Amino acid sequence: MLSVFCSPSRYTQGKNATAALGAEMTGLGLSGPALIIGSRSPIRLLADTWKRTFAEAGIAYSVHEFGGECSLAEIERIKQVVKERKSQVIIGAGGGKVLDAARAVAADLTLPIVNCPTVASSDSPCSALSVIYSDDGVVQGSRFHRKNADLVLVDTQIIAQGPPRLLVAGMGDALATWFEAKTCVDGGVKNLRGGLSTQSALALAKLCYRTLLADGADALRSVQAQVVTPALERLVEANTLLSGIGFESSGLAAAHAIHNGLTTAKATHDYLHGEKVAFGLLTQLVLEGQPSSVVHRVLGFATEVGLPITLADICLTELPNEDLEKIAVRATSESDTIHNEPFEVRPDMVADAIMAADAMGRAWKKVHSSQ
Repeated sequence: MLSVFCSPSRYTQGKNATAALGAEMTGLGLSGPALIIGSRSPIRLLADTWKRTFAEAGIAYSVHEFGGECSLAEIERIKQVVKERKSQVIIGAGGGKVLDAARAVAADLTLPIVNCPTVASSDSPCSALSVIYSDDGVVQGSRFHRKNADLVLVDTQIIAQGPPRLLVAGMGDALATWFEAKTCVDGGVKNLRGGLSTQSALALAKLCYRTLLADGADALRSVQAQVVTPALERLVEANTLLSGIGFESSGLAAAHAIHNGLTTAKATHDYLHGEKVAFGLLTQLVLEGQPSSVVHRVLGFATEVGLPITLADICLTELPNEDLEKIAVRATSESDTIHNEPFEVRPDMVADAIMAADAMGRAWKKVHSSQ
């Protein structure tokens, strides 16, 4: 089997990077008309900068406000806007769901795609897939596209002004990267692009984990103070680039499948992707029988930055057996990544691991809240 490594054509990051968006696009041969698909806050924050950078680059553009969910219906609505405005480049500006929808639109219409994440809440920007949700927020599946973004541009000044919770959620998503990647590589499992992992991809996944442990808490304090620091720059790179390449070019395992299962519980819909992935990771570590030293390191980091470590932390204080079974069945659906684990995984095993992870998290809190 061949090894396959995927990445964006160009990754640009730094304070006030949006001011260079027009020049970056021109340097890659991307011209207008461009359609910016953005959520409300990025549109408000970046409208003036877009006007200047595109005027300087001579790129015509228009803006379309994202509907809120990366659903098939929303993707079709945006495609109609693209056709009406005769757009030749798609630019996604916002969080993971905005970028997923923008990528799906660009792929369907065979247009270049530029991803401009305004939060570091997931590793979505650097990937070549879109997670598709129902209109009411339940994961329906993933759509794989033929190529990664032409440009990923990350403005850390904008990220520093965002809600700290979003940065922490990105850490939760990135926290699982190394563990899922190692599971896949050790098992000789195909990555998300249909090949084996490379040494480079696995090394980046490990660097992602090390960066989280080293810089996560300081980066969070930077966002709480709304300032850009070297720790924040390194952490944003970990959340976005290192995690994005690590998961796509090495693979996913139980943590993300359990996230998908958790989305079947309506009470979790107010929680972010990375928050649910963090609890999914704890469940994966239990499922795999990882040493307590590994689990405690993850619990310690999660506690330090405020990631969920119990079911109550994702609003599942009460979890009837019927709902637990539904989560476990969805997590073990035939096509999900939990089957990249090196052993057969059944719904009853997942249900037991979820409850054991919850008990472990509650015990950890009890001990450490008294210190």
